[in-house]
Amino acid sequence: MIKLVDVYKTFNGQEVLRGVTLEIPEGKTTAIIGRSGGGKSVLLKHIIGLLKPDSGQVLVEGTDISRLNNRDLNKIRNRFGILFQGAALFDSLTVYDNIAFPLREKTRLKENEIQKMVDEKLEQLGLAGMGHKYPAEISGGMKKRVGLARALIMDPEIMLFDEPTTGLDPIMKNAIYNLILKMHKKFGFTAVVVSHEIPDIFGDRKSVV
Repeated sequence: MIKLVDVYKTFNGQEVLRGVTLEIPEGKTTAIIGRSGGGKSVLLKHIIGLLKPDSGQVLVEGTDISRLNNRDLNKIRNRFGILFQGAALFDSLTVYDNIAFPLREKTRLKENEIQKMVDEKLEQLGLAGMGHKYPAEISGGMKKRVGLARALIMDPEIMLFDEPTTGLDPIMKNAIYNLILKMHKKFGFTAVVVSHEIPDIFGDRKSVV
């Protein structure tokens, strides 16, 4: 369970979050909808602890993460995966190495174990045979898939999606949303999707910012 209680955040005198109270139930998909500049991404950064509220609480399983030191906060963050708005891939790394990056940085797995896990994610995300390519050589939709594969490689309990279909055409938008829904059903993570438009397939819960 993730819970925000009366969260306020101001930047340069401009109030972005004004007393936001929100419960995100475990194992469900919560869609946060709002106009551009309405504070959706700021809210997401509070949930993962990248920003701290001016006042209020951000609770993950009852722990107020805004009060944690860096070491304890990193432990909480290890439970999260995030698909950034632009996929945030490393241009100098291949698709395979982008997906393998968290495993190499955060685990002591042997390379043959990493290869097995990455190949599995490539297959699940419809990227089989694409591991040798670089981000500049694939489409925007493919980049989103690679970003999702990298976010899922550590089997997170909670997945955050920051405007996951920005810059995509309507057909690819629906493909990405359906892929997120498919992965949610398969892995059972708690999902938070922020966007200015959410299709009806995300029927669990919707909130407006």
